[in-house]
Amino acid sequence: MEIELLMKRAEELARKYDISYYEVRIAKINATSLAMQNSQLEELSSNTEIGIGVRAFSGAWGFSSANDIRRAEKAIETAMKIAKINRGSSKVHEDDPTSEKAYIKTKKDFENIDLEEKLNLVREIDRLLKGDKIVNRKIIYGEGKKWQFYFNSLGSEIETLVPKIRLSFSATAKEGNDMQSYWKVFGGTRGWEVIERINFEEWTSFVKDKAKALLRAQLPPSGEFDVIMDPELAGVFIHEALGHASEGDAIKNGESILGDKLGEKIAVEELTVVDDPTLKGKFGSYIYDDEGVKAKRVEIIKNGVLNEYLLDRETAAYLELEPNGHGRAQSYNYQPLVRMSNTYIEPRDWSFEEMLGEVKRGLYLIGDKGGEVDIANGTFMFGAKEGYLIENGEIKAHIRDVALSGKILDVLKNIKAIGKDLKIEFPGYCGKGQWVSVDDGGPHVLTKALVGGLL
Repeated sequence: MEIELLMKRAEELARKYDISYYEVRIAKINATSLAMQNSQLEELSSNTEIGIGVRAFSGAWGFSSANDIRRAEKAIETAMKIAKINRGSSKVHEDDPTSEKAYIKTKKDFENIDLEEKLNLVREIDRLLKGDKIVNRKIIYGEGKKWQFYFNSLGSEIETLVPKIRLSFSATAKEGNDMQSYWKVFGGTRGWEVIERINFEEWTSFVKDKAKALLRAQLPPSGEFDVIMDPELAGVFIHEALGHASEGDAIKNGESILGDKLGEKIAVEELTVVDDPTLKGKFGSYIYDDEGVKAKRVEIIKNGVLNEYLLDRETAAYLELEPNGHGRAQSYNYQPLVRMSNTYIEPRDWSFEEMLGEVKRGLYLIGDKGGEVDIANGTFMFGAKEGYLIENGEIKAHIRDVALSGKILDVLKNIKAIGKDLKIEFPGYCGKGQWVSVDDGGPHVLTKALVGGLL
């Protein structure tokens, strides 16, 4: 069925089932994936998927999806039937209709690069990662282009195209029974130009050398220390510890320590934290969210004050605020949830050397190795890829298997210095029942936190 006929049919069904609001996403996704481990090709796939996702609202949501566009009308009717049965008392923000065709353009379309060339690239990285003590090598390449047409009962008609590309590789070094790994990730809402800018000899050597150096590194001390977080660790800290706590659904459900704190000072005055899906080329960037709301820069913390929450249509209506373009879905067959995009700490004016000089006894922690956060009681624990002891302003022994933990609000208030060396180049995926692409970062940040070994 043509889209215009489908839109007309949706109007008719909404009247039939007395639906106050509905929205429809029709998506076409082209995706290619390659994965290689120790010279063995584990995945080589190229797929095209077309589907439809429908949400209907009648005080509560009804949702239906189909991976066969011939079932589009059935999906619309099913979502509306569910909404009619599932009537609730919630509200949804309704705005003025929007009509726009918005494409993110690339300099060099990855779909024009032959699959054989991509496979050769993966093989070359695998070759470069070989070396003394390296017992495991892993390379993962992925690209995807998502075209989506969105329409809703308010009259919005939005066509978007978002390309994404991501490449990661890792090396594991072994000595005796001890093994250590290191990895590097590149990516963004860009084209093949991302790949062409990488110096593979330099980065594969870096990853191998780091994995081998960690075999000789010390275990960390335990206790409360001055800690300098590098841009990657600062980014994951602010994403996990603060970003999730600022998501509107966590606020609405009473699950966040930031509930009822809007307008309160919760951090040092120098701290400003931003979530910005409009940043050009970043992995978490988009033009419209999956509720047809234009992407918007949000200052979660502005000069130490909790300034804004991340909101979708429903949480905005609940909090009597405006939605700010953070309703995102993994794909057409998932309902949008409140999600982050590119989350980062704004830079200030400290150099790394000045920051280092402030530390008599502390640690410099580098990179992200995963962790846990409890936004209800405000605690966190993250692993770092590596670290160094700091004594009297000088970097000393290399450490490994190190974790950072503490109370979110305490760490925000204990920040002593924020660097001027902003980096937002750590493309990844955020899981919250669904996976969406994100980026995060910041400058170097000096604070105080608990440090210990990884659990």
